[in-house]
Amino acid sequence: MKALKAQRAVHERIEEAVEKLRARGVRMTPQRYAILAYMLKTRAHPTADEIYKALSPDFPSMSVATVYNNLKLFKEAGLVRELTFGDQASRFDGQVHEHYHAVCVVCGRIDDFEYTPLKFVEREAARLTGYTPLEHRMEIYGVCPNCQLKRATETSGDVHAAAGR
Repeated sequence: MKALKAQRAVHERIEEAVEKLRARGVRMTPQRYAILAYMLKTRAHPTADEIYKALSPDFPSMSVATVYNNLKLFKEAGLVRELTFGDQASRFDGQVHEHYHAVCVVCGRIDDFEYTPLKFVEREAARLTGYTPLEHRMEIYGVCPNCQLKRATETSGDVHAAAGR
């Protein structure tokens, strides 16, 4: 029941996004729809290349440029966020509501976490700098559970190997 409700909610988000794009005069091609649906269904934060690799089996004539161009279009329409991390490839987030991110420094995984928006930080930034804040984003950097487990397994393996000598 819960999974069906979640599925329905995602379908509604996709249909609302399609209507928003059509209202802007954007024609919905099968490739554009697939990229949009992929972004709105995933909780991951894929790169354009990862999206391309996931969808290319179903759309062999699609290029990475097509994915980039559509992501740019979706970003301009407010349907996705682009997350940049220095020199790394941009990642894209289909969850555009205010939320924060935890980023693994080992594997690069990004997880959303919900927390009350830190509006007081924006007010303080405005007071200290004179800027007019438009938005803010926050990432917490650490080691994800999978990488922690992998490290623990590797460490225990080293201990067992050393004991066998």
